[in-house]
Amino acid sequence: QIEQIDIGGPTLIRAAAKNFEHVAVIVRPADYEWALLRLQAGGLSREDRALLAYRAFAHVAEYDALIADWFRRFDPDGALPETLTLTYRLAQRLRYGENPHQQAAFYREPFAPHGCIATAEQLWGKELSYNNLLDADAALELVREFEQPACAIIKHTNPCGVALGESITEAFLRALEADPVSAFGGIVACNRPIDREAAEAMVAPGTFFEVVLAPDFAPDALPLFQERKGWGQNVRLLRTGELPPPSQLHGYAVRSLTGGALYTERDTIDWNPDALQVVTERTPTESEWVDLRFAWRVVKHVKSNAIVVAKGGVVWGVGAGQMNRVGSVRLALEAAGEHARGAVLASDAFFPFPDSIDLAAQAGIRAIVQPGGSKKDPEVIAAANETGIAMVFTGVRHFRH
Repeated sequence: QIEQIDIGGPTLIRAAAKNFEHVAVIVRPADYEWALLRLQAGGLSREDRALLAYRAFAHVAEYDALIADWFRRFDPDGALPETLTLTYRLAQRLRYGENPHQQAAFYREPFAPHGCIATAEQLWGKELSYNNLLDADAALELVREFEQPACAIIKHTNPCGVALGESITEAFLRALEADPVSAFGGIVACNRPIDREAAEAMVAPGTFFEVVLAPDFAPDALPLFQERKGWGQNVRLLRTGELPPPSQLHGYAVRSLTGGALYTERDTIDWNPDALQVVTERTPTESEWVDLRFAWRVVKHVKSNAIVVAKGGVVWGVGAGQMNRVGSVRLALEAAGEHARGAVLASDAFFPFPDSIDLAAQAGIRAIVQPGGSKKDPEVIAAANETGIAMVFTGVRHFRH
């Protein structure tokens, strides 16, 4: 592999680009016809040659960055290197960014893994927007958490419906039932192919979705979306291929700051039974353990402060993005309503005070999973014991900003 690294080619390209005042260097076949037309019309202007020089330097820079990335494995500090050189390729120019007055484009990693939003194939519908891509990515990363059929409905990167089922149809209907109001205009992701039965459920009267993505779509399912009156012509249908589990997608995420960037390991840690600690007098029942695991996997995909109320493999209430934890608890319990009785509750971080436990008990919550680690843990545990709630500490926090 080392012998495949080109030395002379990049050197010649750099030299020609540096001498752009007198030389035109072309590295993209797509530029051949453009350059030929200009030559036939009298020649390449200085601005034309400068543009070609820019593309040449960018081409060589990407080549060098990919080689450096391969060699980074030999650096003891390679996971967090002194110089971070990343390269992405333009995948799509977007109509606008997060808002209409912002420009935007979608860039793809040169070797993006299969089964992710960057490699998904759009089978139908309008051009994807900036917000569509953000929400679709959030939906896909959530459903890949589960081994059995799962469906997630996302609005503004937060789940408003998540459920498991014996089939994708059942999972979708259960997810929709939890919050049909918020689901309207949302993004639907499934971790199994969508068959005709599931498509019929998704296009039923009263529904509207911006994006539907799944590993695949049955041939007889596609026309049901395409011919759906009202929004069928616009709905974006994305085929992702088989979804690898989070454990196979280790890597790092980049967040832009003004004047810099944050580079962090992805949160792919899974439920670890050996690390769990039951801290209350009551131990969760077998069914509560199942729901605690389900809720814990969902809550790490909710914006902090995050609370999830679940029962029977369905998320019935979500509290997201509140500035205090008890506020998120109130929202989740209110959304769950009567479904909170006998349900479990998951929190992405510890409870700073026992007030959240009191609210959960009043609503009928029977078990709670949280990281633990608060100075008030003894008071929180005491509140759980007083109300008969089983509480499990994971030792793992799942902040999401």
